[in-house]
Formats: sequence, structure tokens, C-alpha cells
Amino acid sequence: MLSIILPAYNEKQNIERTAKTLSGILEKEGIPFELLFISDGSVDGTYEEICRLAELDSRVRGAEFSRNFGKEAAIFAGLELALGDGCIVMDCDLQHPPEVIPEMYRLWQDGYEVVEGIKKSRGKESILHGMSAGLFYGIMSRMMRMDMRSSSDFKLLDRKVVNVLLGLGERNTFFRALSFWAGFRAAKVEYEVQERAFGSSKWSFRSLVRYAVSNVTSFSTIPLQMVTVMGMVSIIFSVILALQTLVKYLTGTAVEGFTTVILLILIIGGFIMISLGIIGHYLARIYEEVKGRPRYIIRSRTQDVVSGDAAK
Repeated sequence: MLSIILPAYNEKQNIERTAKTLSGILEKEGIPFELLFISDGSVDGTYEEICRLAELDSRVRGAEFSRNFGKEAAIFAGLELALGDGCIVMDCDLQHPPEVIPEMYRLWQDGYEVVEGIKKSRGKESILHGMSAGLFYGIMSRMMRMDMRSSSDFKLLDRKVVNVLLGLGERNTFFRALSFWAGFRAAKVEYEVQERAFGSSKWSFRSLVRYAVSNVTSFSTIPLQMVTVMGMVSIIFSVILALQTLVKYLTGTAVEGFTTVILLILIIGGFIMISLGIIGHYLARIYEEVKGRPRYIIRSRTQDVVSGDAAK
């Protein structure tokens, strides 16, 4: 069986359309499936819509978080609750085209353990959003030594890959990179990003920046290595200034050092503050991990709601 995991945040208008579209395609291809919606603290009635569909179709399941824990938490909740031998993670708004799923399924049947959805293009988006996303994924690609610009969360994972990811102890996760890090035999399927039928993207420039900082520090130590680089640059500046001062002293030239010293202090001070910020962020990550709090808290599951209604 194939589990389709669909993180949803305020997607009430898209739930029924998504369920009908996916069911129609999978039924036509003869693929056994379940649809697993994870409501990430939605406040627009998304979970109530999921429960309504679950009452009509036993293949539809869902869970609701006690608050908004983020997409990463929703993905891992879906992986943990999924019953299928294979799991597909995709967006609830169908910007990941469901027509690609049969091809991903066939590749999985051929023995591939990870089938990556690769974007041909990013679809229609504002210039600012396109530039910020391009900058974000460019930095991420360099820091993580993998191409993040065309990758996505849209992918199929074999059960053995899912078990490996669920066995990781870290609380702060980056699903897109972890599935790459895990290895396994992988194949790629290209797709065109589709337009949303309802609603708008939940990603803003600010949220992309927060997402970038969070994922880089949870997956890579390169920012910490940058602290060492900035320290070396500061030392080089100091040595140059010292040599300049020594040469002027030996030649009897008056040392005009006030402006240079102030500039050097500002540069080194800036490096120190940036370094402290980076180290502080990593310490905060360690603090969060040491506390051992769960990635998410599930407030309700559709099985509980449906069984409760049946008991009445």
C-alpha cells in the first residue's frame, strides 16, 4: 500500500479537491493507497473537513496538532502514522502534480528506494519571492553540498528509508536534506509546479529566512567554520596594521592611526558579534535537543473522531 502524506495548514478549501483528485488517479492506476492529512494547527476548519471526508472514505485518515509546529513536524508525524510500505510526501494544494505519482510508483516497484520529485521550473511567482527563494536555495546548496534549487519535499520513500529517518534522534530536522543524506538507491522524476486553485502560499521572505537559518544550523556545521574564517581575517587585518605601524615608526614618520584603528575595531567588533550570534544559535539548538521535547503534539486523530461518532 502507498501512503500519501499531506501536511496542511489552513487548507480547508483544498482538502476535498485534493482527496478526490488523488483518489481518482490512484484508483484508475489500481494502486492501493491511503490519504493521510496532517493539520498543522489550522484555524480555518481544515481538520473538521478532514474528519468529514474520513467518515465517507475509510482510506482517508488524519491528525491535528495542538498548535502550529511547522511543516517539518507535520511531515515526520505523517511518516510515523503512515501504514503503507511506501510513503509519498506532497503539498496539500496540489502544486505537486498527482499525475506524476504513477511514474514514481512504477520506479519504486522497479526497486528504487527513494524517488525524488525534481522541479523543471518554479512556476508563476512574484519577482521578490523568486529572487529570495533563489538566494535561499543557492546558499543552502553551497552549505549542504547538494543541489537544493530543483529539489523539493515531493518524493516517494520506501518503508526501510522511512524507518531510518524515524530512527534519527534529532528534534530539529530538515526532511529534504535528510532523505538525500540517508542514501539508498534513488531515481528522479521531473515535474512542473502547478498553480494553487485556492488560497495563497504561506511562505514569505521572513519565513524563508527563518527556514534557511533553522535548516542550515540543524544540518550543517559550515556556519561554525565561518567563525574560524572570520577570526583569521581579523588576525590578518591586525598583522597588516601592526606592520604598517612598525614601518612608520622605524622610518620616523608620524603614525596616523586613529582612523585606521577605529575602522579595524569596527570590523573586528562586527566579526565578533556575528560569531557570537552563530555560536549562540547552535547553543540554542543544543538546548532544544537536550530538553528532549517532542517534535509535535497530536490533539486528535480521525480514527478517534469516527469511532466516537459510531459509538453514539
